[in-house]
Amino acid sequence: MPSQEPKVITGSDPTRVSIEWTDGHVTAYRTSVLRGLCPCAGCVNEVTGVRTHDPVSVPADLTQTDLRLVGHYGLTLRFSDGHDTGIFPFSALRRDGTGED
Repeated sequence: MPSQEPKVITGSDPTRVSIEWTDGHVTAYRTSVLRGLCPCAGCVNEVTGVRTHDPVSVPADLTQTDLRLVGHYGLTLRFSDGHDTGIFPFSALRRDGTGED
């Protein structure tokens, strides 16, 4: 099972977030990809689990600021489209594997 614990999280480039996991694997996410994966109640129906925010509508040049840890289990950030309610659990970020290695 891959490590779900980050060793280093880098968000200094506003167009991407990079996570180095404790097992040495590195995953880099474009900001627009993270916005499309947002798990918040505004983007995913809380009852059905169906995504209500269309990831295709996310502009490719979206940026992020204010990258922060949420406890010991995830991260949050503010997107340039004003969205800032998503909490991205580390387990989901590692499991999804949608980042760019």
